[in-house]
Amino acid sequence: MSASRPRPLVAGNWKMNGLKLSARVFASIIQGYDAALRNKVDLLICPPATLAVTFGVVAVGSGVAVGGQDCHGRASGAHTGDISAPQLADAGATFVIVGHSERRADHGESDAIVRAKAHAARAAWLTPIVCVGETRAQREGGNALDIVRAQLEGSLPETADRHNLVVAYEPVWAIGTGLTATAAQVAEVHAAVRDVLVARYGEEGRAIRILYGGSVKPDNAFDLLSANNVDGALVGGASLEAADFLAIAEYYR
Repeated sequence: MSASRPRPLVAGNWKMNGLKLSARVFASIIQGYDAALRNKVDLLICPPATLAVTFGVVAVGSGVAVGGQDCHGRASGAHTGDISAPQLADAGATFVIVGHSERRADHGESDAIVRAKAHAARAAWLTPIVCVGETRAQREGGNALDIVRAQLEGSLPETADRHNLVVAYEPVWAIGTGLTATAAQVAEVHAAVRDVLVARYGEEGRAIRILYGGSVKPDNAFDLLSANNVDGALVGGASLEAADFLAIAEYYR
């Protein structure tokens, strides 16, 4: 890793998985995050909201960050079942995922909604991880880059820098399907993402971290993380096992 590249981040998205006993897995991740690894890479776990406070307490002083998986675009109000960015921050979170493809597809979230959530996160001093990605039909139709650019341009906050924004490219066709993008495909999309970030934020856009997500596992992580403009990973299923998650982070040791 060159000195000019952003500091890498390996983030785990637990999705709708995990109970109280899962704190043991989180504790194992913390235990494996030794001083040498801490010097090279940032680690983040985004558990379900029911575990945010528990993980926030366990994480104190560990160097492992805790994040939310989603937040509402408003700070409070009559929004039954939702969780706000200030509530996540109060629980100990410092990041929040917004615009994940599962939210976009299952809940009909538009780019405008994702942008509002990103602004809400920023207002609560959380770093939003803005997710973008194309479907299999869009990729096969040759529209992947146009789709990702359009999603990104519509979802990004107006202002940002390396300290308060992360972008994650997650091709929808590679999430939970067993399919994985090639390093060349990832590098192509990440280059397009970088161009959008630089166009929006100037030179600061070169330092904003771009993560790859989509069936990232220990056996493919080294190829994917070595691609140009890849500054870490957003890991799904493999983050539920401490050994697998740490094995991915080991790329940076």
